[in-house]
Amino acid sequence: MEVLLAQPRGFCAGVDRAIEIVERALQVHGAPIYVRHEIVHNTHVVADLRAKGAVFVDELRQVPPGATVVFSAHGVSKAVRAEAQARGLHVFDATCPLVTKVHVEVERMRADGREVIMIGHAGHPEVEGTMGQVDAGIHLVESVEDVARLTVRDPSRLAYVTQTTLSIDDAAQIVAALKQRFPDILAPKKADICYATQNRQDAVKVMAPQVDVVIVIGSQSSSNSNRLREVAQRAGVPAYLVDSADGVDPAWLQGKRRVGVTAGASAPESLVQALIEKLRQLGAGSVRALQGVEERVVFPLPKGLGRTAGAEPTVAAK
Repeated sequence: MEVLLAQPRGFCAGVDRAIEIVERALQVHGAPIYVRHEIVHNTHVVADLRAKGAVFVDELRQVPPGATVVFSAHGVSKAVRAEAQARGLHVFDATCPLVTKVHVEVERMRADGREVIMIGHAGHPEVEGTMGQVDAGIHLVESVEDVARLTVRDPSRLAYVTQTTLSIDDAAQIVAALKQRFPDILAPKKADICYATQNRQDAVKVMAPQVDVVIVIGSQSSSNSNRLREVAQRAGVPAYLVDSADGVDPAWLQGKRRVGVTAGASAPESLVQALIEKLRQLGAGSVRALQGVEERVVFPLPKGLGRTAGAEPTVAAK
């Protein structure tokens, strides 16, 4: 049995930055550092940071007044920011800059007098944060069927944005439905689905035809990890999402010559290596990394947490 590794896979720049913000906040300010919601959607990352002194909370009222709190990579609403300020919390914002870009778009679209259609998954913290950038005039759609049910004030004054971790193919179908029903709808200046999401889905599309089964490392709560599993399944390949190597069922591998492996943007490479070791124990004889996009994106840290004293890092080009 041969193992093929998708490239790229695993951590993206936004996840790297978010984790580093928590770790550096712990170094600078000491434990405990409070984190609103999971910093990223991965149980192993959260457990590791909790062991180092991070305290994860669902709501800011669980944070003592004046304490240090980190906002997760998914972003927060303006109401959450206002609450943090009112309670005198010291905030480090780990919102992915690509999510912040969508927040700015929503504000600009509303300021231009347009109602905004957000394509995303109800209840996801990124969606809640993005929709919470404005008080009104924003609608959530999750499917093509939702588009048909939309009621808007003025069909000629609409714009849309998307959650950054969606399936590229699913989002394209919903956008097509929006444009068919509302021909004047305004698109974002640049696609909202982030480079890392697209690159990882593209890598699975390249890998899937070459393998007999795909295993995705990622937590069930991770949107982008779930999308990777779906991309492989749509290519006609059995695909499974596991939180770690312990989740692998040996029956999945019976009679399989090639196993494809990838990881969601919030899953550390250590979990991939542990999976490879498990696959070797189950009969894998070789491991081969496929060619793919090499990502060179780096996002700066908030002031006070710079990677080198007296200097903030720059954003490298993709």
